Amino acid sequence: MTVDIRVIRAGWMYRYYLRGTVVGDGRRPARTPLRAAQEQAGVPVGRWMGRGLAVLGLAPGEEVTEAQLRNLFGERGRHPHADRIEAERLAAGDSPKKAYRAGALGRRVTVTGVDFVFRPQPTIYLLWAFGDEETRLAIEAAHERAIERVLEWIEDEVAVIRYGKDGIYRVRPPGGLVAARFRHYEARSGRPLLHDHLLLSVKGQRLDGKWGSIHTTALYENTVAASALYNELVAAEVCETLGLATEPRIVTPGRRPVMEIAGVPHELIRWTARRSDQIAACLAELEHEYVTAVDDDGEPRFLPVVSERARAKMNQIAARKTRPPKRKTQPLAQLRVWWKVSAILTSKVAADVITSLLEHARAAAAAIRARVAAVVDIALAAVDVTATVFVMNEGGRFHRRLLLAEARRHLALVLRGRRREPGLDEEIVAAAISTHCLDISELTTAIGLLADYRLYTARWDLADLPARPRPPTPAPDPDRQPPADPGEPAAHRPPGQDAGEWEIPRIPLQYDRAVLAGAMVREKLRTTTVVRGRAYDVVAHQQAAMPEQLLAPEPADPEHDDQEQEAGRGEAIDMTALRALRESRTDVEALDLTADRLRRIQEAATKMVNDSRARAHRHTAQADADAVRPVRPDDQQAHHPQQPGPHRGREAGH
Repeated sequence: MTVDIRVIRAGWMYRYYLRGTVVGDGRRPARTPLRAAQEQAGVPVGRWMGRGLAVLGLAPGEEVTEAQLRNLFGERGRHPHADRIEAERLAAGDSPKKAYRAGALGRRVTVTGVDFVFRPQPTIYLLWAFGDEETRLAIEAAHERAIERVLEWIEDEVAVIRYGKDGIYRVRPPGGLVAARFRHYEARSGRPLLHDHLLLSVKGQRLDGKWGSIHTTALYENTVAASALYNELVAAEVCETLGLATEPRIVTPGRRPVMEIAGVPHELIRWTARRSDQIAACLAELEHEYVTAVDDDGEPRFLPVVSERARAKMNQIAARKTRPPKRKTQPLAQLRVWWKVSAILTSKVAADVITSLLEHARAAAAAIRARVAAVVDIALAAVDVTATVFVMNEGGRFHRRLLLAEARRHLALVLRGRRREPGLDEEIVAAAISTHCLDISELTTAIGLLADYRLYTARWDLADLPARPRPPTPAPDPDRQPPADPGEPAAHRPPGQDAGEWEIPRIPLQYDRAVLAGAMVREKLRTTTVVRGRAYDVVAHQQAAMPEQLLAPEPADPEHDDQEQEAGRGEAIDMTALRALRESRTDVEALDLTADRLRRIQEAATKMVNDSRARAHRHTAQADADAVRPVRPDDQQAHHPQQPGPHRGREAGH
């Protein structure tokens, strides 16, 4: 996700935000005024945002002062001008206690706000770092507009004020919310990372004029949807302004592709990913310790495989362990010069590409838009969205917010950087719920009556879909077995191998299964009246725009089965044509699922399932032979997400 969330507490506001965040994540010198410290750090001043500013006597875009931050976030939710209000009441003859209450916004709270961190995709802030001044300003403007749109969506659709006994009453803040935005330019590693901290106050005014507190749990629950909306908006703004296009790129095999600006070399992204490499190395060590850990009796402490939930928790641990100290901030002009020199010397990308990065991206965008039609078919999108959410949520139970996040990802994938009509994501969600979802909410509970918390599942069962032939399972390689199995002692690491070179046993990632499920459902419904539209014409257009070497083989003709196949139409992808496409920086992944790619995904998913079953049978046989402890549950129960032990954490989600 490109939007993170963190709770702001009154005491933490002084120790962290007023000392570092407001001055570009640097170290604010003692007894230095806020404005002077920001000028020394070379970062802009904070700005107020939100529709709730008018009630507090503030204006959008107005500079954020230290006293205002201290009152609203550090003094447990007071008015930004509480000092002035208190002085006026004392001068009018009020008692000190009454004057103090006059500057308060309702009850005092410990959690005074949340910190949303917005950062664009790496290719966008690389264009921002290496582009000219006009490009930099255009990207920053698109970044700001996307944040404003997300904040408006939170005000209208997410934020609620709870009041009454047990918070039974919920209302939207009619006057809007109040937030302070602070801009940063670099990551802890010193590499470019354009990002903004949006400090959102929990204080909101109800219709009766009283001040209440925003329910922070609702903000947490909708962070994924907010991130998907921000990604879609900032990419569309940048592409429409600068004449660019986006393409999907697979960062981690088995996970969903990431939409990036086409034409920006992936080596530049790797150049900025110093922290990612450190986290990956530490994560490999943690995974090795996880699967080999035994207790005092020699019994495995955890599962013999790494689930997605355990991996997410270990990734957080690895990020904390490898987190470097903060660097001294520098002016942006100096940083941009250093970034360009460093990229030319260390990124292995040609200097002319770095200096003319925008022109390369525009050339790639022209090729993509000439051959990929951006047509959104709501009926087909509803199938893909429902299938993906159904598969990627264990148990097939999900809320509307997950459908909304997936619909926004689907639009970003289809539109490739083009703007969309407002409300199109809501139309896809409505079609998905009405056509393919079944409401299974528990209406006996108060929260089950709310639209945001209604529980859904898919109307169809993937088990009813036609089965596909499975390829034979390859024989396991004894030299590449997991380090430890249930009932076996922990194996020593082979000499000369690091932890990252182990084939750590992992539960198959869910996104590949979701892609396969969506394709199977779409093919089953294709001949019915449920899903018909322009989307199949779009797929045909994309297929026709493909080079001949990348086209899927034509169906076999039984009458001419003995004839030789035409040259250039082999069953495998021609790697020469693939490399030529990559060198020309065209969008290979812009083409929709071909039969060949679908077959490869299905084979990979089947192989992972067969390997998992083979491990389960081997473990069961070992347990029966020892007859020391009861037989382990079946493979699916052994992989239950509540089993990781000390590594238990929140689900990685969707």
